[in-house]
Amino acid sequence: MSQNQPARPRSARLPRDVRRAQLLAAAQDVFARRGFHAASMEEIADVAGVSKPVLYQHFPGKRELYLAIVDANALALETAIEDALAATNDNKLRVLGAIDAYFSFVAQGDHAFRLIFGSDLRDDDVADRVEQLQSACAAAISDIIADDTGLDKPEALLLGRGLAGMAESAARYWLADPDPVPRAEAVELTARLAWRGISRFPMTGQAETAQTGGKQAG
Repeated sequence: MSQNQPARPRSARLPRDVRRAQLLAAAQDVFARRGFHAASMEEIADVAGVSKPVLYQHFPGKRELYLAIVDANALALETAIEDALAATNDNKLRVLGAIDAYFSFVAQGDHAFRLIFGSDLRDDDVADRVEQLQSACAAAISDIIADDTGLDKPEALLLGRGLAGMAESAARYWLADPDPVPRAEAVELTARLAWRGISRFPMTGQAETAQTGGKQAG
């Protein structure tokens, strides 16, 4: 090393889980800015303030590091949707909360959604993770649909997929729109559309009541 070249400051020794989180954050920043193929482990190590050997102690290669980031962000989105659904028993608010979770995810400044839904790594493992995420989100929604409407599981899953796909597509379009409507309004509009559809399915017990003219069977 040249005497005129300052030594790169080394990061302090950290617990393994804390160091891993730091490395993931640095890698996400680099991958989001440069894409998988243009990013390098050397640049990620520099951003994290560690040596390459330290980075390789935690992740054997760039692909494994990228997949770890995809897993972490997929879990964050899935958890946000599950939390929104569990936060209330009001199904209209559940729809609003789940859609807001998608908009919040794509609106993050770290562009995490691009690492999942717009990856330049054409890899079966990435595709599998995206499918698992979409299935998990749809399943969380469909469980409530099945419980509340009495629909069969395949029917509820179809509706869950439809609602999740609508939320994802609307959120991504909103972010890419050069002149988007305000975020809160976009969430409200999308939720209103979704609710107008799903609310047409009667709650369990309501269909039977309607069939008997609102009278108790006896």
